[in-house]
Amino acid sequence: MLDLHAEMLLEEYDAQLPVYQRLETVVQQTLEQALERNGIIVTAVSTRIKTRESLEGKLALKGNKYQSLSDITDILGARIITFYTDDVDRIAAIAEQMFDVDWENSIDKRALHQIDSFGYNSLHYICRLPKKMVDDPYCPELNRIRFELQLRTTLQHAWASINHDIGYKTGVEIPREYIRRINRMSGLLELADDEFSRIRTEITDYRRRVQQLVQSGKLDDVQLDGDTFNSYLQARPFDSLNKRIAAINQAEIQEVPLDEYLRVFRALGCKTLGDVHRLKKQYEDNAYRLARYQLGNTDLDIISSAVGIQNICIVCILSTGGGKLGLVRFFNVVNGVNSQNEAIAELTYEQAKSLQL
Repeated sequence: MLDLHAEMLLEEYDAQLPVYQRLETVVQQTLEQALERNGIIVTAVSTRIKTRESLEGKLALKGNKYQSLSDITDILGARIITFYTDDVDRIAAIAEQMFDVDWENSIDKRALHQIDSFGYNSLHYICRLPKKMVDDPYCPELNRIRFELQLRTTLQHAWASINHDIGYKTGVEIPREYIRRINRMSGLLELADDEFSRIRTEITDYRRRVQQLVQSGKLDDVQLDGDTFNSYLQARPFDSLNKRIAAINQAEIQEVPLDEYLRVFRALGCKTLGDVHRLKKQYEDNAYRLARYQLGNTDLDIISSAVGIQNICIVCILSTGGGKLGLVRFFNVVNGVNSQNEAIAELTYEQAKSLQL
């Protein structure tokens, strides 16, 4: 049974519920827009309003702790689940700028460093909406009501859910043997959480170094892989050849992805971006001659941005003895395996043969 004070708090909850619902909408939209604006990808952004039944249970346990409904800071809760631990701090900094944070009642559970606390290492902010964000004279409660913002990683969230399920829902005290095993798993997940963030940071640094090397022209120092090839393509090394080819018919160039050509360059023996660049320089004139032969008697007015790189690869394959079979394999990579590739390879081979490439 609830006492009279708790019953009054429940009545206040019923009256204020529409305000909490409006506040929930504002908080959800504000958080989603902030994450998008800052380019932060997260697992989930969720909000919830404590149900009447849940609040009733809380008041039954410790209703005398609260003088008014406003003393209960988690009636509205928001949660952001991130992929990486360092994103928690990024989002926290954004939240501090957007909301009025009640520092006295906020807590960073990550700083507690308890041996079994991994799944509960969330950052909890108690916040209010500032008037610079929302100022409705007809609903001043929007700026008065506090809400809880919880930030944690995906692994922390998963572990908290698992640990709650196996540790608390049974209602039976867990033997020390199982507690020890749970804590060992907690430690492994914490290491994994930290390592994922560390790997992302190192990959980001690696990409920056690659971009600097590409921009400085030190291509022989850059190993050929997906990231480095993408950085090379961002410098648009095939644009000049494409424009020469487009000028044959005054054609428009339609942009298409060139990612599949990484496999082709690897098959051609390229190990570094320097190898790719030298191959380009060596064969681009003959690639232009082939394109001129292909387009000269047509009225084609739209060409693909892959035409330059494609013809460079074709000329290279034929110049190194790949023959028709090499062309079939090439077209299977860039076009996908289909029955037409043999015919395309045959035609291309005859065109190149006519030019003595």
